[in-house]
Amino acid sequence: MSSTKHQFTVHFWGVRGSISCPGTTTVRYGGNTPCVEMRVGSQRLIFDGGTGLRVLGQALLAEMPVTAHMFFTHSHWDHIQGFPFFAPAFVPINTFNIYGAIAPNGSTIEQRLNDQMLHPNFPVPLQVMGAKLNFIDLTIGESIYLEDDLVIETALLNHPGEAVGYRVSWKGYTTAYVTDTEHFPDRLDENVLKLARNANVLIYDATYTDEEYYSPKSSKVGWGHSTWQEAVKVAQAAGVKKLVIFHHDPLHNDDFMDKIGENVADAFPNSLIAREGLSLQLIPPLKNIATSEK
Repeated sequence: MSSTKHQFTVHFWGVRGSISCPGTTTVRYGGNTPCVEMRVGSQRLIFDGGTGLRVLGQALLAEMPVTAHMFFTHSHWDHIQGFPFFAPAFVPINTFNIYGAIAPNGSTIEQRLNDQMLHPNFPVPLQVMGAKLNFIDLTIGESIYLEDDLVIETALLNHPGEAVGYRVSWKGYTTAYVTDTEHFPDRLDENVLKLARNANVLIYDATYTDEEYYSPKSSKVGWGHSTWQEAVKVAQAAGVKKLVIFHHDPLHNDDFMDKIGENVADAFPNSLIAREGLSLQLIPPLKNIATSEK
């Protein structure tokens, strides 16, 4: 068996929410907005196209030709703003299958990615991209089946304008990508629990702390995001093996994130704070891998 067919890795290229925040106070965790790459068997999956997608694109230029499946949670600016700068999409030898749900206003993911590249917002239109772009409209709640028995489940998240959560399962291993969702005041979200159930890795939107979320002076209730305290509750209830805190508020500097990491680790020991460059390997590496398949 080749090494490329015995892998389930998760790589973080952008971990911030709302707006990119490069600078001296965000060096350790990074300032790019959401983009997560998964290599699952022979498939390459990309989740969201924030400014982290530009960085991923630069890395992929050394691996062309590239074929990948791109999944968008929604089209708020921080999740699509890297797409016009995704260099591999301008190269004809590459292929990208692009998935997204139809928005409440009826627009498709193709229309929304196209619109952000129209004048006066951007100098060149989407049609200049030379790669083969296949746009697929998702029905939230249905599953996507890819080669090698790779299954991607979807569920609706509680976010203004709607968002999609994803659960990636392959050979008994699972990663849940649950970002841009707000917890309910009186119960855990059944859709989130379904996506997270017994997952090896749960990537969860914990933009705020409880103190910020419930602040009497600047409440974040209704803004569409959750807290690390709620992340712990979900992980415990769903039987998650590893919790990854994600979609960091741009106002949270490295020192603040360190403190959150300590608090989360006390409440849920097998946890991590997502940072740019972090890679997780769900499947242990094979020993004595043959150089070629028989």
